[in-house]
Amino acid sequence: MVYIAAWDEFVERSVQIFRSDPDSARYSMKYRQCDGKLVLKVTDNKGCLKFKTDQAQDAKKMEKLNNIFFGLMARGPEVDLAEITGKEQTEAPAPRKGRGRKQ
Repeated sequence: MVYIAAWDEFVERSVQIFRSDPDSARYSMKYRQCDGKLVLKVTDNKGCLKFKTDQAQDAKKMEKLNNIFFGLMARGPEVDLAEITGKEQTEAPAPRKGRGRKQ
């Protein structure tokens, strides 16, 4: 059981575990309200990675990791991560013009 301190390293190694053996890889999360701690765990019965945090902004990161795993599970382990996370979208959408109050 290894606690990973850096978020990016945890995500990268977690995806490697899933891609190496998608049938036995598991992802779980545990939140302790009394401590305010969130623990994410990825294992494949051979190796186990954990990430522990007490920061509220890491909840958004956890949501992105969930989306990565959902995409890998639905589309297969060979899918490009940029396709799942939407990082290839560099253009911001044009602002909408509507019937709002003019300033």
